[in-house]
Amino acid sequence: MCPPKCQETVLQRLRTGRRGLMKAAGMAAAGGAATMALPKAPVRAQTAGSFSRVVDLTHTMGPDFPTFGGGVNLEFEDITVFSNDGYNLKRWLLIEHTGTHMDAPFHFSEDGQSADEIPIENLVAPLAVVDISAKAEDDPDAQLTPDDLAAWEAENGPIPEGACVAMHSGWDAKVGGDGFRNADADGVMHFPGFHVEAAAMMMEERSVVGIAVDTLSLDFGPSPDFATHYLWLPSNRWGMEAVANLGQLPPVGATIVVGGPKIKGATGGPSRVIALA
Repeated sequence: MCPPKCQETVLQRLRTGRRGLMKAAGMAAAGGAATMALPKAPVRAQTAGSFSRVVDLTHTMGPDFPTFGGGVNLEFEDITVFSNDGYNLKRWLLIEHTGTHMDAPFHFSEDGQSADEIPIENLVAPLAVVDISAKAEDDPDAQLTPDDLAAWEAENGPIPEGACVAMHSGWDAKVGGDGFRNADADGVMHFPGFHVEAAAMMMEERSVVGIAVDTLSLDFGPSPDFATHYLWLPSNRWGMEAVANLGQLPPVGATIVVGGPKIKGATGGPSRVIALA
């Protein structure tokens, strides 16, 4: 999720000595209770003991899947074909951040965990689904805020230990059309995301290991600075983007299983994500 405006932002951060990142670290450390890194011992998700159905949270990815930069992020080349060789084999050329995919901590940090370094215990987690679809229908630039988290907890109880918090905006229904990127005449995209203050709350006051969105970015579409990415990922927490079918799940009680890429040094990558409900 990082062409080309994102790349400019990253370069600017490096030129300014990562002052923005240090500011984020200071905010996360305020009050002594917060930390920019998870405990050394991996947080173990308190998963459900049983389930009755499996929900696929993964979109089918192809060369025409909408991308953050608007280009083609996946190409195939036939190495062998069944009719000639007796088996099929393809070479993939793809950008890591396409389709339903993981943002590993390394994606927006200098030395955070790469995709292969994320503790496996943190990839199976209780799932808290926060529904902002009504707000997103009225305002495509809606953000999931601390007030949304507080309202969710008032209805469902505390966010579980070691949870993944997922933003359900209903945006997954727009995949396949221009409405998913929802770019205006100036090329600025408009879709929902997590407000940086909600990210800070989940870091400082809750034991959340991951967040997920049904849009193209953890930050809302017109974000000028990727504030949520720069706060959340350097703390060695992961993100999932372009997740599907969150509307099929209850607000609480499901378990997410993230089949992230175990590729050395990867900043993320296409993932098979399921929920047990």
